[in-house]
Amino acid sequence: MADTYLIFLIAGLLFPVTLISMEVGRRIGLRRMAKDPEGARAGVGAVEGAVFALFGLLIAFTFTSAASRYETRRNLIVQHTNAIGTAWLRLDMLPAEVQPALRKDFRLYVDGIIKVHQQAGNKEAVDKAIAYLGKLQDEIWKLAETAASRDGRPQVATLALPALNEMFDLTASRYAASRFHVSMVIFWFLIFLSLIASLLVGYAMASAKLRNWLHMILFALLISLMLYVIFDFEYPRHGIIQMGNADHLYIELRETMQ
Repeated sequence: MADTYLIFLIAGLLFPVTLISMEVGRRIGLRRMAKDPEGARAGVGAVEGAVFALFGLLIAFTFTSAASRYETRRNLIVQHTNAIGTAWLRLDMLPAEVQPALRKDFRLYVDGIIKVHQQAGNKEAVDKAIAYLGKLQDEIWKLAETAASRDGRPQVATLALPALNEMFDLTASRYAASRFHVSMVIFWFLIFLSLIASLLVGYAMASAKLRNWLHMILFALLISLMLYVIFDFEYPRHGIIQMGNADHLYIELRETMQ
């Protein structure tokens, strides 16, 4: 969690740091041109091409991966709520005497999921809530399995229990997906490449007598915003990008469980 907030802080600080890096590159370029006016740009084009090609490739990879994982998490929420709704309806197949206890546990289960989302920034609280959901799963399964075995009708076990199993599997899949991210090494390397690229941009601007502030500010702004969007896609719930619309499906589902 600390690394998550650190990466967002660095994305916010990247704008002024990129400007500084361009200024450093410009001054290096001015000194180089003063010493060797004709050879100051020799071989620079090849280096710039390689760095910017690698930078663009890494941006495309991380953005595509982050956006794909974001969509996967949203799709898992839809599948999860559908599975819970199906399992809730199939409780009607179980003996009437066990249904009140099971429905109570189901309500607590959905309340626990909603609580996990509301406390997304608190790792300790989230871990406790997930542990609580695990206990509820065990209790729901034991009650349903016992009720199905006592009922004796084969359709009860073949329809009710698989629905519960799918619900539990999707719960595990959802919280596993929330922990899978691009390696932090790639993030740090992307930040490093952005600084190298800005250094080369500043070096290229050394041939001009005056600083082109418009181009410098636009380049720094685009780099910092691009990295922030990638980080935000990768860690939704911690920045501007949220999953509120998808999370609201659980609230709507809970309202049907009165």
